[in-house]
Amino acid sequence: MAQKAEIKIGENSYELPIVEGSEGEQGIDIGKLRGSTGIITLDPGFKNTGSTKSAITFLNGEKGILRYRGYSIEDLAENSTFIEVAYLLIYGELPSVDALNTFKTDIKTHTLVHEDIKKILEGFPSNAHPMGVLSSLVTALTAFYPESLDPNRSGDEVNLSIIRILAKMPTFAAWAYKNEVGHPVNYPDNRLDYCSNFLKMMFALPAEEYEVDPVVANALDKLLILHADHEQNCSTSTVRIVGSSQASLYASISAGINALWGPLHGGANSAVIEMLENIKKDGGDTKKWMSKAKDKDDPFRLMGFGHRVYKNFDPRAKIIKKAADDVLDKLGVQDPVLDIAKGLEQEALSDQYFVDRKLYPNVDFYSGIIYRALGIPVDMFTVMFALGRLPGWIAQWKEMRENNEPIGRPRQIYVGENARPYVSPEDR
Repeated sequence: MAQKAEIKIGENSYELPIVEGSEGEQGIDIGKLRGSTGIITLDPGFKNTGSTKSAITFLNGEKGILRYRGYSIEDLAENSTFIEVAYLLIYGELPSVDALNTFKTDIKTHTLVHEDIKKILEGFPSNAHPMGVLSSLVTALTAFYPESLDPNRSGDEVNLSIIRILAKMPTFAAWAYKNEVGHPVNYPDNRLDYCSNFLKMMFALPAEEYEVDPVVANALDKLLILHADHEQNCSTSTVRIVGSSQASLYASISAGINALWGPLHGGANSAVIEMLENIKKDGGDTKKWMSKAKDKDDPFRLMGFGHRVYKNFDPRAKIIKKAADDVLDKLGVQDPVLDIAKGLEQEALSDQYFVDRKLYPNVDFYSGIIYRALGIPVDMFTVMFALGRLPGWIAQWKEMRENNEPIGRPRQIYVGENARPYVSPEDR
């Protein structure tokens, strides 16, 4: 017999079904609660509310588990590529060799953007935040491909929109960077793989040969895999709720970019570098700042250590730590800020206070180090995050549409004024 929960309101009792996921997660289905009782639940921040059933990503923070479509993040980071993981997230299964080659070819076919989009880019001042530029260029795709406005088109037509955004996002991201530094943009080089092409568009200078470092390209590929999806977080839920109104894929992705822009969501690795810069300005004494982090009366908080979701360890951090070490070793970067980062890492991994509390360096800590080593400005960090998260956003939008989920419409508890008469200005 299916389990049920019982809620008692006054003298009346109501039974609510309990639903169970494939990994044993349980939730009380309150879908009919208001209709039966006239009462809603109140859950600020939706911390205890499941908004959907999803087959895309499984996350168990207590055990440090992250899986895409059943595959562990460790296996995928070790054996797969970002493009293959994107296919897995969006279409549900790992592709055959032929399917993967077709997917790659389709993406390369659409990396170029309409020249008029460059005119939009040129309208932004160089001090425009690259996330604002990125979200604007993604939204602009609805004007260049007006047929994409209808999410109820045939599967092939929707798939073309998916391919286009996967193909053009690296171009947009690189162009947002070029706008910030005041350099002419580079066009895609489709002889290269996804990550190498992006790095060339980012860093190649006019009249200079640019060779993509395979160590750097491999580290970026792993970073994008690790960020590809993370179940129902702020930006992903935004994509789904915007898409639930039958907004287009491009409009929904743009909304996700804007949600990710907020410092409480996508800005964690930026906060790591800002913290390291402050420690450097103070003289670079890592022991002093570790002591401040352990003092509960000190307002200082160590950024990039521990995780709100992962209560044991962040499985992504172990993977990206090696990539960060490889990048630093290969590039031989001399940077006191990165030296401070390595010092904090060693202190935290050996200090019993942090070990006992499982405050290990997380993926944001190491991604910040990698981006810093590559010379990527801090305000571009969130753009890099968005580039990685794109397949997850697409998969979540696609799943929501295919499940015919209803439009999102949260309720509220009103706490304002009761009914009162209008008073004319002269009588106030």
